Amino acid sequence: MPKKKQPETGKEKVNNPNVMGLHAAVVEQSITDTLEVNYMPYAMSVIVSRAIPEIDGFKPSHRKLLYTMYKMGLLTGARTKSANIVGQTMRLNPHGDAAIYDTMVRLSRGYGALLTPFVDSKGNFGKAYSRDMAWAAPRYTEAKLTAMCGELFRDIDSDTVDFTDNYDNTTKEPVLLPTTFPNILVSANSGIAVGMASQFCGFNLKEVCDTTTAYLKNPGCDLSETLLGPDFPTGGELLCDEGALREIYETGRGSVRVRAKYRYVKEENLIEIYEVPYSTTVEAILDKVAELIKAGKAKEIADMRDETDLSGLKLTIDLKRGTDPDKLMARLFRQTTLEDSFSCNFNVLIAGMPKVLGVRQILEEWTAWRTESVRRRVYFVLSRRKEKLHLLKGLQRILLDIDKAIRVIRETEEESEVIPNLMIGFGIDQVQAEYVAEIKLRNINKEYILKRVNETEALQTEIDNLEDILSDAKRVRKIIVDELSEVAKKYGEPRRTTLRYSHEIETFDEDEAAEEYPVCVFLSREGYFKKITPLSLRMSGEQKFKEGDSLRQCFETTSNAEIMFFTDRCQVYKTRLGEFEDAKASLLGDYLPVKLGMDAGEAVIYAVLPGTYTGGMLFFFENGKVARVALSAYQTTSNRRKLTGAYSDKSPLCCIRRVDEDSELAVYSTEPRCLIFHTALLTPKTTRTTQGVAVMTLKPKYRLDTAAAPEETSISNQSRYRVRVLPAAGALLRQEDSEEQQLGLLD
Repeated sequence: MPKKKQPETGKEKVNNPNVMGLHAAVVEQSITDTLEVNYMPYAMSVIVSRAIPEIDGFKPSHRKLLYTMYKMGLLTGARTKSANIVGQTMRLNPHGDAAIYDTMVRLSRGYGALLTPFVDSKGNFGKAYSRDMAWAAPRYTEAKLTAMCGELFRDIDSDTVDFTDNYDNTTKEPVLLPTTFPNILVSANSGIAVGMASQFCGFNLKEVCDTTTAYLKNPGCDLSETLLGPDFPTGGELLCDEGALREIYETGRGSVRVRAKYRYVKEENLIEIYEVPYSTTVEAILDKVAELIKAGKAKEIADMRDETDLSGLKLTIDLKRGTDPDKLMARLFRQTTLEDSFSCNFNVLIAGMPKVLGVRQILEEWTAWRTESVRRRVYFVLSRRKEKLHLLKGLQRILLDIDKAIRVIRETEEESEVIPNLMIGFGIDQVQAEYVAEIKLRNINKEYILKRVNETEALQTEIDNLEDILSDAKRVRKIIVDELSEVAKKYGEPRRTTLRYSHEIETFDEDEAAEEYPVCVFLSREGYFKKITPLSLRMSGEQKFKEGDSLRQCFETTSNAEIMFFTDRCQVYKTRLGEFEDAKASLLGDYLPVKLGMDAGEAVIYAVLPGTYTGGMLFFFENGKVARVALSAYQTTSNRRKLTGAYSDKSPLCCIRRVDEDSELAVYSTEPRCLIFHTALLTPKTTRTTQGVAVMTLKPKYRLDTAAAPEETSISNQSRYRVRVLPAAGALLRQEDSEEQQLGLLD
């Protein structure tokens, strides 16, 4: 007959021979029973006792370590060897010395994984931003608790939290730590359990305290007004997305993007990266950049190296000549972990059950738990004060007849009868009688007893106050708010991760830049712009302009050079010639107000090729002043396309000139007068909106008209108009020097 089929496909057969060589009975177990009996207890143990943080912001391993250090006196005492701490912690945490030391490293200041570290470390503890920088063994390093831990253990001995037995029932440990601030939102935390995970980003301590205070005062407050966004210990720039932040605040899930910070060192033509995203490492960045270089996708990079030292992180990128650093970094942000995402999953244990909570829900749970801790502390103090008051009231009875008390004790034959006789003689209970009986002989005097009795009134006042706190929820909230304000004031620090909004981020086309080639560019007075190759220029005829329009400026440069356009609205637009198509002389060209997205009615009045941003700009105003602004004042690390406040708006502008080397300039007024001065008399300013210095002294009804190089004018006797000191009125223009000048606004 065929073998009978098992009733359930998930059943197992266990056939284990014993040592006698006999076969045990076959044991059959349903797969669902196996999961329930064997697997689920393990899964719940990992979830509840290892991987998921609780409302105080700690996992059990963190809590056991910190409490052990607290009991060792390391909050106020000197550092001790890490190996000593690890050994002591094993009384609470049986998972091995390596796991305990790894936990200590992550909580340390030296490792840098937390905004508010809890372990004050000495020695090599590695770095959070490095994958390969290993920390030293525990026998070489030392540690103690930071001052911040005082806020974790405040009043822990005042029955603020529950205690439980350790794993072998030889000592007690706290179930939670009575943190005076929402550490669950301040300390970054991650854990992988069975079937679920937890990932907390850190928020700035001061912002969290302010947000909690605002929530306590108004549970419906707008959290984003005080909680600006995650703050990471490795710094970087947080790319603000209001929708993503709102989703995290409301649901506890979502992600944010963080990018590295860098600076361009112009003198050495290199980029220094000094802050990286929290979720990556320098080795991962170097490896990826090396791959790009080998694949020929980062030809602008000559070399990249890690120059991290005691002063902090620094990755250096040597650039090839002519490389645009901002455009290169924009591409590296897309292709490497120099810009990375951080996923949030606010999974927290509430009363032993894992729950994914938004920020508002976390604050609700924390404030409820903290309120209970404060009430327990107040009740603990109240109980102690009542006990003391009870003893003092018994002492007050003795005050009525001290001699009688002495006589009762002296005449009692057996020691065991002393307490009952005092109770009978003075009408006090056993606790009061024992207190009286323990008073030293030297203290049986009226002065001592009166001092103790006088405490009764103060104690009663304090007891009344404590009872009022317990009955008034507003006073409890005020205690929590005061503690939050104290923490924020004492330990609050500025944000490390700066906020960057979408309109501040410069975007570049992903297409590789074309090879550079010579071009000629032409700007008309009406704002038409065209880029023409030399070959096309030779083959074309006369330049075409719109009726009534004419040439304002022309340059010889390269096809992808940077160019800046100054407008009549005190703004400057920056772009590259590569964004303009090659044109012909017979075409009008691109209309700049449309091409650059200018404001309505805004017009271009001057163009300049900044090159390496050397030299300066001269702005001539109708009031006779001239402002000399260094060209470097228009250089920006973010390569923004539009800069406001390009020059002063205090007086109408009449002329702009670029100056690379100091030389003489002739300035005309409408009187007409003229003076020739040397630009060395003008001091360069780095502030773009400077009003300048007075160059020409004008009569009330006249204004400064234009400026030009002396060789561009028809002045024959230049010495007549030359001045050595500014300001000056200049000389009246002679007939032979006053030929009709074609010196437009920007010639």
